[in-house]
Amino acid sequence: MGVGIVGIGTAVPPRILTNFDLEKMVDTSDEWITTRTGIKERRIADKDTNPSDLGAEAALKAIEMAKISPEDIDLIIVTSASLEMVFPSMAAIIQNKIGAKNAGGFDLLSACTGFVSSLITGAQFIRTGDVKTVLVIGTEVLSRFIDWEDRNTCVLFGDGAGAVVLREVGDNYGLLSWSLHLDGSGADLLAIPGGCARNPCSEEVLKNKLHYIKMNGREVFKFSVKVIGEVTEEALSKASLTSKDLDWLVPHQANVRIIEAGAERLGIPLDKVAINLQKYGNTSTASIPLALEELIRDKKLKDGDIVALVGFGAGLSWGSAIMRWKEI
Repeated sequence: MGVGIVGIGTAVPPRILTNFDLEKMVDTSDEWITTRTGIKERRIADKDTNPSDLGAEAALKAIEMAKISPEDIDLIIVTSASLEMVFPSMAAIIQNKIGAKNAGGFDLLSACTGFVSSLITGAQFIRTGDVKTVLVIGTEVLSRFIDWEDRNTCVLFGDGAGAVVLREVGDNYGLLSWSLHLDGSGADLLAIPGGCARNPCSEEVLKNKLHYIKMNGREVFKFSVKVIGEVTEEALSKASLTSKDLDWLVPHQANVRIIEAGAERLGIPLDKVAINLQKYGNTSTASIPLALEELIRDKKLKDGDIVALVGFGAGLSWGSAIMRWKEI
């Protein structure tokens, strides 16, 4: 059974924070940020906007494109690196906001690999025959978890959301193959170490800023450059395809140098790679749907195109999903 995307929607906050704005906040420069990351600006949510708000907005747009109603949704999978609360699930909060009264759901946590993991999981539910329609949402307000005095991390991240509706799309279309990996030995390389069971919220946690993103940038960069092409080739091989068959690479938007290295390994020209991090920064679970939606909106994706979605990040986790595109 072919399971694919029949609707997509995105949402970003209106406020834009540029590199020049950051120059006034920390010891950095537009030239430093641009040459090392490719990022020029990012979106920042206001204090009254939560990840469920952005996720619900993106979800309703995806539902509209799919020409269904919220009541047609059977299952909601939400993935986020910036949880609204430890519990209840964000799936429950968004389910109520969009009126998907017939849906079950849960949150799936896999950091920047989360959208790929959630899409693969949703497709398996449909393939069992138990559900018909799955809503997958990646939504982030990472600005709440950033130390705005740390120039190594505050320049990287932004807020936003993306959602897709999954349904059966006919044989030989949709998800063809996938590959997912974990290496927990690198768990401390990229983490928010405070605020949960290991380091509950306390004066010490706040003093040491353990409730903010901590990252070993050098090691995370080396890991990402290695896996982006590797896991895509692995997933392609499971579908008896090679990188020569690939029409589009849609990677997690972490760093333009990582993306360029992955494209070079795969032998793909950059005009076949979706890149929009210059506008949004690293939006974690939202980055792949934000980039994919642009391809669809600009009518660059054609019926039958082979597309690789690839995510990588904290965990350490990485994964790729290969799809034959069914035109929406």
